[in-house]
Amino acid sequence: MKKFTEVMKAISDPNRVKILKILQHCSMCVCELREALQVSQPTVSKHLKILERAGLVNSKKDGLWVDYFLADGSESPYAGSLLGNLRHWMENDAEVSRLVNRLPFINREEICKR
Repeated sequence: MKKFTEVMKAISDPNRVKILKILQHCSMCVCELREALQVSQPTVSKHLKILERAGLVNSKKDGLWVDYFLADGSESPYAGSLLGNLRHWMENDAEVSRLVNRLPFINREEICKR
């Protein structure tokens, strides 16, 4: 029951759903996700921690950055099922489409120069 409610709570926030939809297209660091969502870095980090705890997102160190990517779902059957279904959900949502269309223009090197 605990794992199920953890996954459901993790997707109860619109920004966390947006993060999952973004990570379906590519792995990203916190600064790139911050730029895409237009929210503060601590807010993005908090959301990522919740998604990681639920088994929906993993991370790995890449030089100066920590890249976040979708988990494979092996940690929890609920996370795995949700991630599989999420691939098909909200594909036509205007807000999600707008975010996905911006992704090619988000560059971590440029963001970190600021």
